[in-house]
Amino acid sequence: MAVKIRLQRHGKKNFAFFHIVVADSRAPRDGRFIEQLGSYNPNTNPATIILDGEKALKWLNVGAQPTLVARRLLSYEGVLLRKHLDGGIAKGALTQEQADAKWNAWKAERDAKIAAKKAGLVKDAADKAKVALEAEKKVNAERAEALAKKAEELAEAQRKAAEEAAAAKAAEEAAAAAEATPETPAEA
Repeated sequence: MAVKIRLQRHGKKNFAFFHIVVADSRAPRDGRFIEQLGSYNPNTNPATIILDGEKALKWLNVGAQPTLVARRLLSYEGVLLRKHLDGGIAKGALTQEQADAKWNAWKAERDAKIAAKKAGLVKDAADKAKVALEAEKKVNAERAEALAKKAEELAEAQRKAAEEAAAAKAAEEAAAAAEATPETPAEA
């Protein structure tokens, strides 16, 4: 029986996540499987990988063949490195302490990379929010300036209208006063 470590698709259309399973190679993709090793969610950033490394290592040691994507996930989680180090121990090229030291160094480096990526994503999101806030402040300032200019023009128009009305009223009063004054005969 040819055994494969592969992905089993779950989730909605355009929003898939995957179970990492050990299955007979003749079984349908989403069908019967022997054992579930973990899950993989590519929808998050960075992608979420939950994997039982001990079970995966056991299946690799008994001959299960990972598919290309499953191999990449196993490599990312360090299962293939662990298998490589165990092979070195079996051949006598390494001691258990040396293998554990290499494993721990690799694990620390990988965790640092993941933390740096998450910090970079948080920083990028904060920078985008800051840029959006600055753009919004600029737009609001332009709108406030336009409203102030419009209000100033309206006040100027009202002042001119009031001046014209006052001038017209003064002219009207002057004309009425001129009509009201008696005419004096001119001396000859």
